[in-house]
Amino acid sequence: MPPGAPGDEPRWTSSAKSGVGKSVNPSSNVIFTLSHGIINEVYFPREDLACIRDMEFIVTDGQDFFSEEKRDTEHQIKWIKDGVPAFHIINTCKQKKYIIEKEVITDPLRDVILQKIKFTVLPGNESSDFKIYAILAPHISNKGMENDGWADEHKGIPMVFANRGGISLAIASSSGFLKRSVGYVGTSDGYTDLKKHKKMERQYQRADNGNIALTAEIDISKSKEFVFAISFGIRATDASHCAWASLLDGFDKAKERYIAGWDQFQNELKNVDNKKHNIFKNLRKSATVLRLHETNTFPGGVVASISIPWGQTKGDDDIGGYHLVWPRDLVESATGFSALNSREQVYRILNYLMSTQEKDGIWSQNMWLNGRPKWTGLQMDEIALPISLVDMYHDTYG
Repeated sequence: MPPGAPGDEPRWTSSAKSGVGKSVNPSSNVIFTLSHGIINEVYFPREDLACIRDMEFIVTDGQDFFSEEKRDTEHQIKWIKDGVPAFHIINTCKQKKYIIEKEVITDPLRDVILQKIKFTVLPGNESSDFKIYAILAPHISNKGMENDGWADEHKGIPMVFANRGGISLAIASSSGFLKRSVGYVGTSDGYTDLKKHKKMERQYQRADNGNIALTAEIDISKSKEFVFAISFGIRATDASHCAWASLLDGFDKAKERYIAGWDQFQNELKNVDNKKHNIFKNLRKSATVLRLHETNTFPGGVVASISIPWGQTKGDDDIGGYHLVWPRDLVESATGFSALNSREQVYRILNYLMSTQEKDGIWSQNMWLNGRPKWTGLQMDEIALPISLVDMYHDTYG
């Protein structure tokens, strides 16, 4: 076992999101967010259960160079297509040594996040023996502590796993891993090892019941292009199966399905014009952001924001964040869908409010997606706005 258990006190990360994505296909229930050029909070199997703090790449030369993707690169990010929450990211090393270029989507058929990565060594650095490492911080089911992690294989394919409370995740690469390790944050994790030695000196097989990090060195000996998978399931075998199946299926097929699903959603919105004027591009993006916050698990349940505000200061004692349902914000989302002339989605929200109304007629100040109250205060706007939605629905749709 690695030293340093149970690891540093866990914290979340920045809520300054530059992207959020998921598939509209109900076969996929994993949601990612982006900030500082990397994946940070990932939610599974629904929008109120964060399972990853962040995941990034680190580049070293094995001697004196250490570069962390989120801190040591300049970031460029854009939507791959208007209204489709698939993202193209270019992270350029501030020392002009390398570029990491990636596309980020989810597999519409599986609970898998896919990143298509291209690593480019910039001119003047060809003699450097760069190595690239993936580092992932599991915070499964809204908690940084009590996570278990280990290195293992699936059908001979090297992977790294984590588990807590009946949810498992697996990471895998289309090009394979050269080294793998699991350690406790602050002492025996891969980040600490790489920062100190500029290469992986330690390979710990397993770390249990703590704030852990998963680390893997990507094999770029044959190609500097690869696909990186982060997969989820109830069991580790479920997650590993989906990761490998998704990699075998290929990034391009998943991307085609992903875009087609969001195109269909956009085509069903009657008030979204097909013109290319910026106002309609923004309208398509706004419609998508609304839909991204509605869960597939409890139709009509829309969280206020897929984020944890002031995350750098929040730990396991404050797990709510904004990824909860606030009835007031939910009604405001309904009025947005109404403006898009999306009657079906307004109805789903109305149905959700009916199913979460307490027996005395009130709604909780906020609640988890299954309707379980989080805060116990009484706010009149959280009660009045759902009532007004009934009136609005009757006047608008009869």
